[in-house]
Amino acid sequence: MTDDLNPPKTSLEDLEKKLSPEQYHITQEKGTEAPFSGKYYTHKENGMYICIVCGAELFSSNTKYDSGSGWPSFWEPAKNENIKTKEDRNFGMSRVEVMCQNCGAHLGHVFSDGPQPTGERYCINSGALNFKKQETTSKD
Repeated sequence: MTDDLNPPKTSLEDLEKKLSPEQYHITQEKGTEAPFSGKYYTHKENGMYICIVCGAELFSSNTKYDSGSGWPSFWEPAKNENIKTKEDRNFGMSRVEVMCQNCGAHLGHVFSDGPQPTGERYCINSGALNFKKQETTSKD
């Protein structure tokens, strides 16, 4: 677990213009979306989930699963170096916050009740993500 954040590369004023109010609240104010409401909760296409703020590759669709929690869940980051974690004791709970290593955007939380092989459940807000569809190549 790490504690230090990289400073945002975009000003908060610019982010307010770029992001929807919900995306800004989630990524910059450590908010959350209502369970079962996010656009990627039941999303099933193949590809890469990327940071809505900076475009860093965060989670592959290959590690996405239905945890029943109401948020997109993944058992492993696409690249560990693109994720940063920090202890979160807000609201009287002890959790581990997940952030984008590149820009510091709040993504969600990680819990130790996920499936094997990692046993982790990265519970991530759809509002912190964009999706890059996997390009298919035809073999003739």
